[in-house]
Amino acid sequence: MADLKLTEIGKSYGEVKILDGINLDIEAGELIVFVGPSGCGKSTLLRMIAGLERISSGSLEIDGTLVNEVPPAQRGIAMVFQSYALYPHMTVRDNMAFALKIAKKSPQEIEKAVDNAARILQLTPYLDRLPKALSGGQRQRVAIGRAIVRDPKVYLFDEPLSNLDAALRVATRIEIAQLKEQMPDRTMIYVTHDQVEAMTLASRIVVLAGGGISQVGTPLELYQKPQNEFVAQFIGSPAMNLLAGEITGTGAMTTVRLTGGGTAQAAIATTAADMGLQINLGVRPEDLEPTEGPALYTGVVDIFEALGEVTLLYFEPQGDHHAMIAKLPGIHSGLRRATVSLTADPASVHLFHQGQSLLYR
Repeated sequence: MADLKLTEIGKSYGEVKILDGINLDIEAGELIVFVGPSGCGKSTLLRMIAGLERISSGSLEIDGTLVNEVPPAQRGIAMVFQSYALYPHMTVRDNMAFALKIAKKSPQEIEKAVDNAARILQLTPYLDRLPKALSGGQRQRVAIGRAIVRDPKVYLFDEPLSNLDAALRVATRIEIAQLKEQMPDRTMIYVTHDQVEAMTLASRIVVLAGGGISQVGTPLELYQKPQNEFVAQFIGSPAMNLLAGEITGTGAMTTVRLTGGGTAQAAIATTAADMGLQINLGVRPEDLEPTEGPALYTGVVDIFEALGEVTLLYFEPQGDHHAMIAKLPGIHSGLRRATVSLTADPASVHLFHQGQSLLYR
């Protein structure tokens, strides 16, 4: 087991700052997922933890030991890369055993470690095959097995599923989740751009943006209570709708008049001092539902996508409103060019002022 402490971590290339002031405590046994837009520094941060990138400022501790200047091989870390990086001329067994042979482990230790990893990853029938005889998902499992045999303190995964097709991604994601269940005391840090991977695998998600951390929390915390507009729109697919408006009624239930028409209520406490405050109202597409009564939005359906279990409605931009998306359960046909009014439960409505959620004032 190992915990990690990142204190004021920064990374610069010359005058260009990639990361600045990263503070994060990772508890032993957690599966932490780094997410964020391309170029936000999530893979760079992972590589600094691994020792593959030099830390420009700040400190990194593993199990209470400062490791800024400790070589990668001595940090007790194993990394699984985006590419499988398997030796094509070696069998699965030899690929998994290679690091242990370099470390001059005994044949008995090597055999036991390889057999154990193969059992965990269901690779036993493939131990004598070459990588070219394996599917993409099986090759990635071999790469994970190569990390397991080293029995590291911390596992690092750098977008390990991005080279797989959709079906294999789902299968391998489930296998990684099962692997974590079998190794509950192992600390894992996982980088991905895939929200489904983040939401289904993580103990906690770290959202990176603008060189820093936007929010840290469990998947449901980030989905249900985003601290800012960036996290609100980054987590969830399709992204949260944002509508400009002003507060016209305060108290335990806040009333909002939306720019361009429509009213809504939010189960967010406000005071008399908030009356007239200019805000953005956020509502997720899946929290919208058609109504014949008072609506927070009324618009013309430009495009609809019937996906079977849900239907996506894309509304034409109008006035001061941005384009809206509604995600309705079931099949809704014949709505092309139809005018539809939408409402939402006040408990699912978010309010943001200057980009920050009113829940976190």
